[in-house]
Amino acid sequence: MTLVIILFLLAGIAEIGGGYLIWLSLREGYPWYWGLLGGVALALYGVIATFQSFPSFGRVYAAYGGVFIVLSVLWGWGIDKKTPDFYDWIGAFICIVGVSVMLWGPRN
Repeated sequence: MTLVIILFLLAGIAEIGGGYLIWLSLREGYPWYWGLLGGVALALYGVIATFQSFPSFGRVYAAYGGVFIVLSVLWGWGIDKKTPDFYDWIGAFICIVGVSVMLWGPRN
């Protein structure tokens, strides 16, 4: 279970960080190579996700969507200095519950 969480966190940082670098390059006037580094990070995200041990691509990526939401709220808080409100936290909690049900719920 620890490896699952680490892989989700690494994938999330690569995806959000990559998107952020591209944003900075295209929207905030940072140098072009920031965008290029962002593209590399996004590609790395795709590779990291393949190391998950779950057999279903769809289930892994659907569950990752919930993790992505939580990490995005944390990124906004830590990097963009936008404090999440009560509803951001409730939504993030609901996402984590959903991810847990999808990945570890009992199946036949």
